[in-house]
Amino acid sequence: MLLNSKTAISTSTVLLVPYSKWHVPRYHEWMKDEEIQEATASEPLSIEEEYAMQESWRQDPDKLTFIVCLPAPGSEAGSPTQQIHDADDHPDRMVGDINLFLRIDDGEEGDAEPQIIGEIELMIAEKTNQRRGFGKAALYSFLRFIVDRETEILDEFVSRDDSASQMMAEKGLVAPWKFSCLSVKIGQANERSLALFEGALFRKVTEEPSYFGEFELRRHRDALGREAVDESLRKAAVHGYSELSYGRSE
Repeated sequence: MLLNSKTAISTSTVLLVPYSKWHVPRYHEWMKDEEIQEATASEPLSIEEEYAMQESWRQDPDKLTFIVCLPAPGSEAGSPTQQIHDADDHPDRMVGDINLFLRIDDGEEGDAEPQIIGEIELMIAEKTNQRRGFGKAALYSFLRFIVDRETEILDEFVSRDDSASQMMAEKGLVAPWKFSCLSVKIGQANERSLALFEGALFRKVTEEPSYFGEFELRRHRDALGREAVDESLRKAAVHGYSELSYGRSE
């Protein structure tokens, strides 16, 4: 998605930056790990394929992606950071990624009103960075960005995705668009991730896992207000949320 190509999100706990070509080598190393491949349902790619994937994630209107990094120096105290420097997202400071994949669900009935769903994926790659609050901070910061930029996110999705724009036109629907819900799919044995998302007001769609051994959890429209997200950030002790210009160019 082009929307966040020049935007970073700084907090006291994490820094989120657009996924860029200088992040690819470190990301490629992460994805060689078989546990990460299994957790993310991913196949290993060549470095050339990884660069192509990065470009796709940057350009495709149905994907919103940030790299999760250690907090920018000076932001740990909770004061908003004023500027992001090139060294702040050096590969050594990368800890994971967080993504939103957009789709339209028109239900089982052909005349059902289309529902826009955003599916979240979160990865804190290395074990040394897990259980340190990075995942929770990244998720809540990402939710804040989604809530604040919902109109812009969905405008880009519907206007630039041919199938989405066609479906909305066929149903006679017009902007402003709204999320029906945010969704996540988590393996039934991944108790930490289940607890993280349930703590973030995501609820299981069914009490039994799917055929693939996953639970789907959803945070519905009525829980996507700014006030609820800000309260989650406060309870997680994530301070100093600010959107900053990301000046590095591809």
